[in-house]
Amino acid sequence: MGTPEFAVATLDAICQSKHEVAAVVTVPDKPAGRGLKLKASAVKEYASTHNLPVLQPEKLKSEEFIEQLRAINADIFVVVAFRMLPEVVYAMPRLGTFNVHASLLPNYRGAAPIHWAIMNGETRTGVTTFFLNHQIDTGDIIAQTEIEIGPKETTGELYDRLMKCGAQLALDTLDKVEKGAVTPQPQNQSDEATLKPAPKIFKEDTFIDWNDTAVNIFNKIRGLNPAPCACTRIQKKNGTTETLKIYEAEIVDSPKEDAKPGQICVELPNLLTISAKDRAISIKNLQLQGKTRLDISDFLRGFHFENYTNILF
Repeated sequence: MGTPEFAVATLDAICQSKHEVAAVVTVPDKPAGRGLKLKASAVKEYASTHNLPVLQPEKLKSEEFIEQLRAINADIFVVVAFRMLPEVVYAMPRLGTFNVHASLLPNYRGAAPIHWAIMNGETRTGVTTFFLNHQIDTGDIIAQTEIEIGPKETTGELYDRLMKCGAQLALDTLDKVEKGAVTPQPQNQSDEATLKPAPKIFKEDTFIDWNDTAVNIFNKIRGLNPAPCACTRIQKKNGTTETLKIYEAEIVDSPKEDAKPGQICVELPNLLTISAKDRAISIKNLQLQGKTRLDISDFLRGFHFENYTNILF
Protein backbone atom coordinates (compact mmCIF):
# COMPACT_ATOMS: atom_id res chain seq x y z
CA MET A 1 0.00 0.00 0.00
CA GLY A 2 1.58 3.26 -1.12
CA THR A 3 1.45 6.26 -3.40
CA PRO A 4 4.65 8.17 -4.33
CA GLU A 5 8.02 7.22 -5.80
CA PHE A 6 9.34 6.62 -2.27
CA ALA A 7 7.01 3.60 -2.03
CA VAL A 8 8.00 2.26 -5.45
CA ALA A 9 11.50 1.32 -4.25
CA THR A 10 10.04 -0.94 -1.56
CA LEU A 11 7.51 -2.45 -3.97
CA ASP A 12 10.26 -3.17 -6.48
CA ALA A 13 12.50 -4.74 -3.84
CA ILE A 14 9.70 -7.05 -2.69
CA CYS A 15 8.84 -7.99 -6.28
CA GLN A 16 12.45 -9.02 -6.86
CA SER A 17 12.60 -11.04 -3.63
CA LYS A 18 11.23 -14.48 -2.74
CA HIS A 19 8.06 -12.87 -1.39
CA GLU A 20 4.92 -12.70 -3.52
CA VAL A 21 3.07 -9.43 -4.03
CA ALA A 22 -0.58 -10.50 -4.09
CA ALA A 23 -1.93 -7.02 -4.83
CA VAL A 24 -1.14 -3.32 -4.71
CA VAL A 25 -3.34 -0.68 -3.08
CA THR A 26 -2.94 2.98 -4.04
CA VAL A 27 -4.95 6.19 -4.42
CA PRO A 28 -7.41 6.77 -7.28
CA ASP A 29 -6.10 8.51 -10.39
CA LYS A 30 -6.22 12.29 -10.04
CA PRO A 31 -6.47 15.19 -12.54
CA ALA A 32 -3.07 16.79 -13.15
CA GLY A 33 -1.40 19.27 -15.47
CA ARG A 34 -2.94 22.00 -17.59
CA GLY A 35 -5.28 19.59 -19.33
CA LEU A 36 -6.34 18.03 -16.02
CA LYS A 37 -5.93 14.58 -17.47
CA LEU A 38 -6.17 11.74 -14.98
CA LYS A 39 -2.74 10.72 -13.70
CA ALA A 40 -1.90 7.50 -11.89
CA SER A 41 0.28 7.40 -8.79
CA ALA A 42 3.89 6.28 -9.13
CA VAL A 43 2.96 3.04 -7.36
CA LYS A 44 0.14 2.30 -9.82
CA GLU A 45 2.40 3.00 -12.79
CA TYR A 46 4.94 0.48 -11.49
CA ALA A 47 2.26 -2.09 -10.65
CA SER A 48 0.63 -1.79 -14.07
CA THR A 49 3.98 -2.21 -15.82
CA HIS A 50 4.62 -5.41 -13.81
CA ASN A 51 1.09 -6.80 -14.22
CA LEU A 52 0.24 -6.62 -10.52
CA PRO A 53 -3.42 -6.42 -9.43
CA VAL A 54 -4.24 -2.86 -8.34
CA LEU A 55 -6.96 -1.65 -5.97
CA GLN A 56 -7.79 2.08 -5.83
CA PRO A 57 -10.45 2.62 -3.17
CA GLU A 58 -12.07 6.02 -2.70
CA LYS A 59 -12.93 5.06 0.88
CA LEU A 60 -10.84 2.63 2.91
CA LYS A 61 -13.87 1.52 4.94
CA SER A 62 -16.09 0.73 1.96
CA GLU A 63 -17.61 -2.74 2.02
CA GLU A 64 -16.52 -3.42 -1.56
CA PHE A 65 -12.86 -2.65 -0.77
CA ILE A 66 -12.90 -4.66 2.47
CA GLU A 67 -14.36 -7.66 0.61
CA GLN A 68 -11.71 -7.36 -2.11
CA LEU A 69 -8.94 -7.30 0.50
CA ARG A 70 -10.32 -10.32 2.34
CA ALA A 71 -10.55 -12.26 -0.91
CA ILE A 72 -6.82 -11.73 -1.53
CA ASN A 73 -6.07 -13.42 1.82
CA ALA A 74 -2.61 -11.85 2.17
CA ASP A 75 -0.32 -12.92 5.02
CA ILE A 76 0.87 -9.38 5.70
CA PHE A 77 0.31 -5.80 4.52
CA VAL A 78 3.26 -3.47 3.85
CA VAL A 79 2.53 0.27 3.95
CA VAL A 80 4.83 3.00 2.60
CA ALA A 81 3.69 6.65 2.31
CA PHE A 82 -0.02 5.92 2.17
CA ARG A 83 -3.15 7.03 4.01
CA MET A 84 -4.02 6.29 7.63
CA LEU A 85 -5.64 2.87 7.68
CA PRO A 86 -8.76 1.97 9.67
CA GLU A 87 -8.48 -0.94 12.10
CA VAL A 88 -10.67 -3.14 9.93
CA VAL A 89 -7.88 -2.96 7.32
CA TYR A 90 -4.63 -3.03 9.31
CA ALA A 91 -5.86 -5.84 11.59
CA MET A 92 -6.94 -8.05 8.69
CA PRO A 93 -3.80 -10.06 7.75
CA ARG A 94 -2.71 -12.88 10.06
CA LEU A 95 0.82 -11.45 10.46
CA GLY A 96 -0.31 -7.84 10.83
CA THR A 97 0.50 -4.65 8.94
CA PHE A 98 3.77 -2.77 9.11
CA ASN A 99 4.76 0.67 7.89
CA VAL A 100 8.07 1.98 6.52
CA HIS A 101 8.59 5.49 7.90
CA ALA A 102 11.43 7.86 6.94
CA SER A 103 12.60 8.82 10.42
CA LEU A 104 13.96 7.38 13.63
CA LEU A 105 10.70 7.08 15.51
CA PRO A 106 9.36 8.30 17.86
CA ASN A 107 10.79 11.56 16.47
CA TYR A 108 9.35 13.05 13.28
CA ARG A 109 5.98 11.37 13.25
CA GLY A 110 3.88 12.81 10.45
CA ALA A 111 3.71 13.53 6.74
CA ALA A 112 7.06 15.30 6.15
CA PRO A 113 9.79 13.65 8.26
CA ILE A 114 12.62 14.22 5.77
CA HIS A 115 11.86 17.93 5.30
CA TRP A 116 11.63 18.65 9.03
CA ALA A 117 14.77 16.70 9.93
CA ILE A 118 16.85 18.88 7.60
CA MET A 119 15.05 22.11 8.48
CA ASN A 120 15.75 21.42 12.14
CA GLY A 121 19.45 20.92 11.42
CA GLU A 122 19.58 17.23 12.35
CA THR A 123 22.85 15.42 11.57
CA ARG A 124 21.37 11.91 11.71
CA THR A 125 18.12 10.30 10.65
CA GLY A 126 16.98 6.95 9.30
CA VAL A 127 14.06 4.66 8.55
CA THR A 128 11.83 2.68 10.86
CA THR A 129 9.49 -0.26 10.37
CA PHE A 130 6.68 -0.60 12.90
CA PHE A 131 3.36 -2.39 13.29
CA LEU A 132 0.33 -0.17 12.75
CA ASN A 133 -2.11 0.65 15.51
CA HIS A 134 -4.95 3.14 15.96
CA GLN A 135 -2.69 6.22 16.27
CA ILE A 136 -0.53 7.46 13.41
CA ASP A 137 3.17 6.49 13.58
CA THR A 138 2.98 5.26 17.19
CA GLY A 139 3.02 1.46 16.77
CA ASP A 140 5.62 -0.94 18.14
CA ILE A 141 8.99 -0.68 16.39
CA ILE A 142 10.29 -3.71 14.49
CA ALA A 143 13.60 -2.40 13.12
CA GLN A 144 15.53 0.80 12.37
CA THR A 145 18.39 1.86 10.10
CA GLU A 146 20.32 5.03 10.97
CA ILE A 147 22.26 7.23 8.50
CA GLU A 148 24.10 10.57 8.62
CA ILE A 149 22.75 13.73 7.02
CA GLY A 150 25.35 15.69 5.05
CA PRO A 151 25.91 19.32 6.15
CA LYS A 152 24.73 20.60 2.74
CA GLU A 153 22.37 17.74 1.85
CA THR A 154 18.92 18.66 0.52
CA THR A 155 15.63 16.90 1.11
CA GLY A 156 15.72 15.63 -2.48
CA GLU A 157 19.14 14.04 -1.97
CA LEU A 158 18.26 12.55 1.41
CA TYR A 159 14.92 11.31 0.03
CA ASP A 160 16.76 9.18 -2.55
CA ARG A 161 19.05 7.63 0.07
CA LEU A 162 16.27 6.94 2.57
CA MET A 163 14.13 5.45 -0.18
CA LYS A 164 16.80 2.77 -0.77
CA CYS A 165 17.31 2.24 2.97
CA GLY A 166 13.57 1.84 3.43
CA ALA A 167 13.33 -0.77 0.70
CA GLN A 168 16.11 -2.85 2.28
CA LEU A 169 14.66 -2.50 5.77
CA ALA A 170 11.24 -3.61 4.49
CA LEU A 171 12.82 -6.77 3.04
CA ASP A 172 14.71 -7.47 6.26
CA THR A 173 11.47 -6.97 8.21
CA LEU A 174 9.53 -9.35 5.96
CA ASP A 175 12.19 -12.02 6.39
CA LYS A 176 12.17 -11.65 10.18
CA VAL A 177 8.37 -11.72 10.38
CA GLU A 178 8.27 -14.82 8.18
CA LYS A 179 10.73 -16.59 10.49
CA GLY A 180 8.94 -15.44 13.64
CA ALA A 181 12.12 -13.63 14.69
CA VAL A 182 10.50 -10.28 15.52
CA THR A 183 10.35 -8.76 19.00
CA PRO A 184 8.52 -5.44 18.55
CA GLN A 185 9.51 -2.70 20.98
CA PRO A 186 7.04 -0.04 22.20
CA GLN A 187 7.99 3.49 21.22
CA ASN A 188 9.43 5.60 24.02
CA GLN A 189 6.51 7.66 25.28
CA SER A 190 8.29 8.93 28.41
CA ASP A 191 8.24 12.60 27.41
CA GLU A 192 5.92 13.33 24.49
CA ALA A 193 6.55 17.08 24.86
CA THR A 194 10.18 16.73 23.74
CA LEU A 195 9.42 14.75 20.57
CA LYS A 196 9.91 16.56 17.27
CA PRO A 197 6.87 16.47 14.97
CA ALA A 198 6.80 16.32 11.16
CA PRO A 199 3.43 17.76 10.10
CA LYS A 200 2.38 18.41 6.53
CA ILE A 201 4.06 21.53 5.13
CA PHE A 202 1.77 24.35 4.07
CA LYS A 203 2.56 27.43 2.00
CA GLU A 204 2.98 29.66 5.05
CA ASP A 205 5.67 27.28 6.33
CA THR A 206 7.84 27.94 3.27
CA PHE A 207 8.41 31.67 3.76
CA ILE A 208 11.78 32.77 5.16
CA ASP A 209 12.03 34.98 8.22
CA TRP A 210 15.12 37.09 7.57
CA ASN A 211 15.25 38.01 11.28
CA ASP A 212 16.24 34.39 11.92
CA THR A 213 19.85 33.17 12.03
CA ALA A 214 21.69 32.37 8.79
CA VAL A 215 22.07 28.72 9.85
CA ASN A 216 18.32 28.31 10.36
CA ILE A 217 17.57 29.98 7.03
CA PHE A 218 20.14 27.82 5.23
CA ASN A 219 18.62 24.68 6.76
CA LYS A 220 15.17 25.80 5.66
CA ILE A 221 16.32 26.36 2.08
CA ARG A 222 17.91 22.92 1.75
CA GLY A 223 15.08 21.30 3.71
CA LEU A 224 12.49 22.58 1.24
CA ASN A 225 14.58 21.76 -1.86
CA PRO A 226 13.29 20.67 -4.38
CA ALA A 227 9.69 21.06 -3.20
CA PRO A 228 7.76 22.94 -2.03
CA CYS A 229 10.81 25.30 -1.99
CA ALA A 230 11.72 28.11 0.41
CA CYS A 231 10.19 31.47 -0.53
CA THR A 232 10.51 35.16 0.18
CA ARG A 233 8.72 38.25 -1.06
CA ILE A 234 10.22 41.16 -2.96
CA GLN A 235 8.39 44.44 -3.43
CA LYS A 236 8.31 46.48 -6.62
CA LYS A 237 8.53 50.25 -6.33
CA ASN A 238 4.97 50.50 -7.65
CA GLY A 239 3.79 48.71 -4.46
CA THR A 240 3.10 45.25 -5.87
CA THR A 241 4.90 42.19 -4.52
CA GLU A 242 6.33 39.08 -6.16
CA THR A 243 7.38 35.74 -4.71
CA LEU A 244 11.00 34.63 -5.04
CA LYS A 245 11.78 30.92 -4.66
CA ILE A 246 15.26 30.11 -3.37
CA TYR A 247 16.57 26.64 -4.22
CA GLU A 248 20.27 26.82 -3.37
CA ALA A 249 22.34 29.07 -1.12
CA GLU A 250 25.29 29.17 1.25
CA ILE A 251 26.18 31.06 4.43
CA VAL A 252 28.64 33.97 4.12
CA ASP A 253 29.74 36.98 6.14
CA SER A 254 27.52 40.03 5.76
CA PRO A 255 28.98 42.46 3.21
CA LYS A 256 27.79 45.41 5.32
CA GLU A 257 27.92 45.56 9.12
CA ASP A 258 24.84 47.79 9.31
CA ALA A 259 22.74 45.73 6.89
CA LYS A 260 19.16 45.11 8.02
CA PRO A 261 17.68 41.57 7.96
CA GLY A 262 16.36 40.94 4.48
CA GLN A 263 18.58 43.59 2.85
CA ILE A 264 19.93 42.68 -0.59
CA CYS A 265 23.52 43.38 -1.60
CA VAL A 266 24.57 42.75 -5.21
CA GLU A 267 28.06 42.53 -6.66
CA LEU A 268 27.98 41.82 -10.37
CA PRO A 269 28.39 39.52 -12.14
CA ASN A 270 27.44 36.66 -9.82
CA LEU A 271 26.99 37.62 -6.17
CA LEU A 272 23.69 38.31 -4.43
CA THR A 273 23.62 38.19 -0.64
CA ILE A 274 20.73 38.71 1.76
CA SER A 275 21.38 39.69 5.34
CA ALA A 276 20.03 37.56 8.18
CA LYS A 277 20.04 38.14 11.95
CA ASP A 278 23.77 37.42 12.25
CA ARG A 279 25.47 36.58 8.95
CA ALA A 280 24.17 36.50 5.38
CA ILE A 281 22.87 34.10 2.76
CA SER A 282 24.48 34.01 -0.68
CA ILE A 283 21.91 32.92 -3.27
CA LYS A 284 23.05 30.38 -5.86
CA ASN A 285 19.86 29.30 -7.64
CA LEU A 286 16.44 30.96 -7.61
CA GLN A 287 13.19 31.62 -9.45
CA LEU A 288 11.21 34.85 -9.67
CA GLN A 289 7.43 34.51 -9.80
CA GLY A 290 6.32 33.70 -13.34
CA LYS A 291 9.88 33.24 -14.57
CA THR A 292 12.32 30.38 -15.17
CA ARG A 293 14.52 28.91 -12.46
CA LEU A 294 18.07 30.28 -12.95
CA ASP A 295 21.58 30.15 -11.56
CA ILE A 296 22.52 33.43 -9.92
CA SER A 297 24.76 34.73 -12.72
CA ASP A 298 22.00 34.28 -15.32
CA PHE A 299 19.44 35.80 -12.96
CA LEU A 300 21.52 38.91 -12.29
CA ARG A 301 22.15 39.42 -15.99
CA GLY A 302 18.47 39.96 -16.69
CA PHE A 303 17.07 41.32 -13.41
CA HIS A 304 16.17 45.02 -13.24
CA PHE A 305 16.90 46.02 -9.64
CA GLU A 306 15.91 49.60 -10.30
CA ASN A 307 12.27 48.44 -10.35
CA TYR A 308 12.42 46.85 -6.86
CA THR A 309 13.15 47.77 -3.24
CA ASN A 310 16.26 46.29 -1.63
CA ILE A 311 14.56 44.60 1.35
CA LEU A 312 13.01 41.14 1.25
CA PHE A 313 10.28 40.08 3.66
